[in-house]
Amino acid sequence: MSKPFTPKVVTANSLLKGDAVWLTEDDGWSPDMHEAELIEDEAHADLRLLWAQSQPHLVVGAYLADAKAGPMGPEPTHFREAFRSRGPSNYPLGKQAGTPAVEA
Repeated sequence: MSKPFTPKVVTANSLLKGDAVWLTEDDGWSPDMHEAELIEDEAHADLRLLWAQSQPHLVVGAYLADAKAGPMGPEPTHFREAFRSRGPSNYPLGKQAGTPAVEA
C-alpha cells in the first residue's frame, strides 16, 4: 500500500549560481521557498516536475520536496529542505551573509 500524497514543492539548483531554487506558479524559479507553488495534487506535481526537468539550461537536479502551507507561503517539513532554504552554509556568502557565526 502506498503512502498518501502530501503537499510538495518542486526544487532544484540554479545551473549558473548553484543556489537552491523553487518553482513558482508562474513557471519562474525563486531563491525563496515561500514564493514556491505548493502542490496538493499528485498528478499536477508529476507534471510540474516534468516541466522543471525540461529546463536544463536553467536548473539541475529537480525533485519534489515535502512542504506545508505556512503564513508566508510554503515551508519545509524536512531538515534537508530547511537547510537548503537558508542558503549556503558558509556565512560570508548568499542568504546567510551577515549572520553571526556559531562557535563550536
